Amino acid sequence: MANEEELKEYRWETGYEKTWEAIKEDDEGLLDASVAEIIQKAKRKRMLEKKNNARLGMMRHLYVIIDMSECMSDQDLKPTRQICTIKLLNAFIEEFFDQNPISQMGIIVMKNKRAEKLSDLTGTAKKHVKALKQLEGMACSGEPSLQNGLEMALRSLKMLPSHASREILVILGSLTTCDPGDINQTINELKENVIQCSLISLAGEVHICRTMAKITGGQFGVVLDDSHFKDLLLLHVEPPPAAAKLEPALIKMGFPHHVTGAVGQSKDAPLLAICMCHLDTPSESKLCAGGYFCPQCNSKYCELPVECKACGLTLASAPHLARSYHHLFPVAPFTELPFHVDDDNSPCYSCQRTYLTSKDKNIYKCSRCLQIFCVDCDIFVHETLHMCPGCASHPSTTSQLK
Repeated sequence: MANEEELKEYRWETGYEKTWEAIKEDDEGLLDASVAEIIQKAKRKRMLEKKNNARLGMMRHLYVIIDMSECMSDQDLKPTRQICTIKLLNAFIEEFFDQNPISQMGIIVMKNKRAEKLSDLTGTAKKHVKALKQLEGMACSGEPSLQNGLEMALRSLKMLPSHASREILVILGSLTTCDPGDINQTINELKENVIQCSLISLAGEVHICRTMAKITGGQFGVVLDDSHFKDLLLLHVEPPPAAAKLEPALIKMGFPHHVTGAVGQSKDAPLLAICMCHLDTPSESKLCAGGYFCPQCNSKYCELPVECKACGLTLASAPHLARSYHHLFPVAPFTELPFHVDDDNSPCYSCQRTYLTSKDKNIYKCSRCLQIFCVDCDIFVHETLHMCPGCASHPSTTSQLK
């Protein structure tokens, strides 16, 4: 019976539940504790649903397609769908490149039945944040063309090597799309080129959108409010399981060191030069001696990671690879244990907070270092830190348990 309930997608298809009974007042007559408990349970459930031992695409190439049609001026998301989407995307871009430093992203806009590329595939978050600022003053008009947006992203993604993870994320506010041809052919072409296409709808469920996500192996979701919108976006921060056709390959990368200095300091001092990353915007370029120099062609760049425009070598640093490493070997979920007052009253190993009977109904134990954590630290370790503090402070114990 429980399995049948899980297969049902809508609330009215499941059994009758008194969900309001889960919210109870505390000793002071407040509901904060109950609300916090519901949020924490949802986060932990999402954490436990993650698939372990799954092959992931670490070098991700993601195109975000944004609907800028007339319907994006609606005010069901405050202040408007357009402003709310831009604000949440700014946070999503920063989080995406923080968790996927060797990946690339591009932005495409749909309006007036056409698709326009706002930014090309690049690994620099600043360029995408700057591109989103252009959308703040852009008027929402016309209808979107989902097919045109998908085909523009498809033309760019299918040229990438076979080892690259190729993804499309569509943010659609309209219930209709004005396409020049059969969109089913575009969906089949996306599947043939192993491109995962996910979609977030701001208005409601559309059959073709859910079908596209199912065929290409992506995700589909309908926004309930701005908080739910943010959660749906953050689901795409972590790399999805790699497609079966994704071929493993050895990737040649360069690890340049930051060089500082000025002309005349020594014979090996770098010459004054303009960086390659600002060739398209000369007004932002500066003539300086320092920077990151490609070990293959000696081209200069302001920041890493970046793909060398001269020789095509991927330039990165050791910390960038280290931040991608935790996706391959995530922290195992902690064991949930009921909290009793009579138990050992030692504080949380991470934040040193004393457990309270009114807040801490459960405590969480690491199976390796056997340290006990509170629910807030459990979520922080798995979603932000990606490393158990107990295991990190006792490396000898960890190696023995391995």
